[in-house]
Amino acid sequence: MDPVHPLETLCGNGDHDGVDVTSWVSVCPRGLWKVQQKRIHKENQQTVSNSGDVSCYCPRLGSLCRVRVRLKANTDETERSASDKGNEKLSVQPEQSVAEVTEAVETVFPRCQDSVLQVPLGGWITLRLGEGQCDITEACLEGMRAGEKCEILLSPVAHGPDVSVPQPAEEHLCATVELESFTPGKESWEMSPGEKWEWVKSHKERGGVRFRSGDMWGAADSYSRGLKLLIALCGHVRELEKKGQEQETEEQRDASNGDKTQNLPSATEFKTIKAELHSNLALCQLKLNQPKRARASAAKATELDPGGAKAWYRLGQACQMVNELEEAKQAFRKLLELQPECPAALKALKDIASKEKETNTQLGLRLSKMFS
Repeated sequence: MDPVHPLETLCGNGDHDGVDVTSWVSVCPRGLWKVQQKRIHKENQQTVSNSGDVSCYCPRLGSLCRVRVRLKANTDETERSASDKGNEKLSVQPEQSVAEVTEAVETVFPRCQDSVLQVPLGGWITLRLGEGQCDITEACLEGMRAGEKCEILLSPVAHGPDVSVPQPAEEHLCATVELESFTPGKESWEMSPGEKWEWVKSHKERGGVRFRSGDMWGAADSYSRGLKLLIALCGHVRELEKKGQEQETEEQRDASNGDKTQNLPSATEFKTIKAELHSNLALCQLKLNQPKRARASAAKATELDPGGAKAWYRLGQACQMVNELEEAKQAFRKLLELQPECPAALKALKDIASKEKETNTQLGLRLSKMFS
């Protein structure tokens, strides 16, 4: 979720220039949480200038951020001295590629599924903005500058729409987020179509890893991020579809100059990947007991790829869960056309027939009582 922090130049006198308080609702593995963020702009902090210097900007998509998240109870401890900091800092240097920094200092850690903040607490960690490692932390970082610290107050939302995860028992959590430094990144509109496509594939792969580890919220987040980036690629793919394959390949070769990230999918591959993302998202939503959302996602997947058996099965499951039995039967029958004698589809149709028979029997009994 994007925080509402405009990129602006702050100026003033005194110990600090101003205090920003922003709030939003974040989806976490343990439910919905309201986040209130307080940022204090120090006079000596970096500000955005008109020179276009990348070091003045906040982290953007793909930025490697060196960050520390601590519970408020632990932030009153004495700050470590410069001599105690043995770790090499990330610096915002345009000439330093993200790949070089990643190889040097990036630390990979799994998303914490039993923690609201989802990241290791207390020590300095490195995370890449845009990967969905922690929704709350990333939302804070998008509006921060190097050397800045903010406080966040987390409160559980008592009743969230279509969310089945039990709400946490804690009333409030208070924490601090510190951004030591970060590498350059790009906003999505600044990325080339090839770069966006690489991010889409990365999100799809990461979603699969998270799903297999049991992180349904994280998997759903990854698939959703991939679908959002695909929206910006629709027009470009349609243009390529109109051109001949030979001309398309030649233009990509000329544009890339050896850069593999410029290789774009064909229109068919684009639709296939988009359908798979919708289908995978539908599966996550089914696991999270969100049948209405799963129905919408699966329906989009079947529209994009009518030959996708998994999407038809998930559509049938979702319709069955919301008691749209006729639509469920149509989905399972379509699945049988693609995979004759599919055990799952046959069982589902049998279950629907039994439920309809039971419903008709109950209706008959009620009618007989009315006219007896």
